[in-house]
Amino acid sequence: MQQSIRSFVLRQGRISNAQRRACDTLLPRYGIPYSENTLELNRIFGRNAPKILEIGFGMGDTTAAIAQQHPENDYLGIEVHTPGVGSLLNQIEKLELTNLFIIQYDAVKVIHHMLPADSLDGIHVFFPDPWPKARHHKRRLLQSPLIARLCTLLKTGGYIHVATDWEDYAAHILQALSQQPLLRNTASDYAPRPDYRPLTKFEQRGLKLGHGVWDMIFEKKMKEDTLIATN
Repeated sequence: MQQSIRSFVLRQGRISNAQRRACDTLLPRYGIPYSENTLELNRIFGRNAPKILEIGFGMGDTTAAIAQQHPENDYLGIEVHTPGVGSLLNQIEKLELTNLFIIQYDAVKVIHHMLPADSLDGIHVFFPDPWPKARHHKRRLLQSPLIARLCTLLKTGGYIHVATDWEDYAAHILQALSQQPLLRNTASDYAPRPDYRPLTKFEQRGLKLGHGVWDMIFEKKMKEDTLIATN
């Protein structure tokens, strides 16, 4: 069962004073503690608006930029690493974002225990750990059981957007998403990068060096479409 396999390793990476201070002072305001109780997302955000989940936001630059550019949406970011959480908290305060909250915990457990069915309009998974060694592939986050669970969280017409710069992982993800009967690909295979996903500095450097980036965007089908496809 994938819940028992961690897709991340907690490293002791360096945390700055500003990041630590943000975790101490801002996480109580912009963070949601982990529990096994289902969240009431509209109550947390104080409104009924489209809800987007981001799994593994890293240092949070992309997350903050998207939330700032799309105030009409609400964003929930999950990350385990403290430096990234501190970094995003500082950006939330600096940009005065009111449409972004954070959960610092194992995303798989959050997905299984905290999020209600049919509650999300979108799910972002940008540059997940590729676990490149073959013996570590079982640790890759995006496996068929988790994708099936994510589908239950999406509203009809909601989307899953994955981006990776590892070609073999992209092929694995594309196959896993394509095999999920509740999803349909919005492109023939890989999708062009949509305007709402900004280029990261790391990605820009890679593109200049000729490295590829693969985006995949799948939508949740209507139940009628699913029945037709399976009959």
